Amino acid sequence: MPVRPLAALLSPAGPRARLSILIFHRVLRQPDPLFPDEADARRFDRVCGWVRRWFQVLPLDEAVRRLAEGRLPARALSITFDDGYEDNFSVALPILQRHGLSATFFVATGFLDGGCMWNDRIIESIRATSLPALDLADIGHADFGMHATGDDASRRAAIDAIVPRAKYLPPQQRLDFSRRVAELAQVPAPTGLMMSSQQVRGLHEAGMQIGAHTVNHPILARLAAADAVREIGDSKRQLESITRAPVTLFAYPNGRHGDDYDDASVALVRDSGFEAAVATTWGAARRDSDRFQLPRFTPWDRSRLRFGARLAGNLLRR
Repeated sequence: MPVRPLAALLSPAGPRARLSILIFHRVLRQPDPLFPDEADARRFDRVCGWVRRWFQVLPLDEAVRRLAEGRLPARALSITFDDGYEDNFSVALPILQRHGLSATFFVATGFLDGGCMWNDRIIESIRATSLPALDLADIGHADFGMHATGDDASRRAAIDAIVPRAKYLPPQQRLDFSRRVAELAQVPAPTGLMMSSQQVRGLHEAGMQIGAHTVNHPILARLAAADAVREIGDSKRQLESITRAPVTLFAYPNGRHGDDYDDASVALVRDSGFEAAVATTWGAARRDSDRFQLPRFTPWDRSRLRFGARLAGNLLRR
């Protein structure tokens, strides 16, 4: 069965509707040999074409309201981006506009205007180092071992071994560790990866939605309550200052309940004045879904048929 009628069957209009929410991070100008599954401009353009033909793409805030009211159209879908990468503005925005699509961009405000996320500091240090290996046994608060860095395969293996372990270090230790990796790799901090405040404002002026994603992208479940309040509330206020408009949507960093955020985090987001929040649990939102823990999903299949089939399959998840 073609994707469009199958999506209509699985996601009818009205009270039984289901909302698919796609999650992206970057749209690269060219494919990246280290991250071949990351969307590039050509691939994202194809995805936008498929989505436009198969689904009714709505701004996320409108979709959430209509879902709760039982007025969502059939085949409803929203597009989101996390973190605030510069290519969201320079690469993704023109493609979205060409297809007449809207998206919501969740921005971690602490990295705007020249900042760099800790994981990107590690990734770009490993990518750019001229050293054949990095010895990380004596830095941080754990033995991160020796990692070969002589070719793309070994660099990717090093990234996959290091970044997931470093993710759950306390925030300052994590930042210090990423800086030490860069020093050992003899690579300066990358620049230009994240948006400027002006670009965030440009997205808003182009009709895109801006959502909050904390200030420093911490693991909220591991923060003291006062620190979590600041991370959530300050990001909202900073983005409202940049856009001169209310910011009503929030995305949990990393987004897995229990590991990355918890029930206390959900309560803080609700109490901070947001209308809805998104996680990274797979599935499609239903009328009875918790609007402060909406699921998101993106299939990475390259063929039209497999991409559509996986999107349809996601509509069946509970």
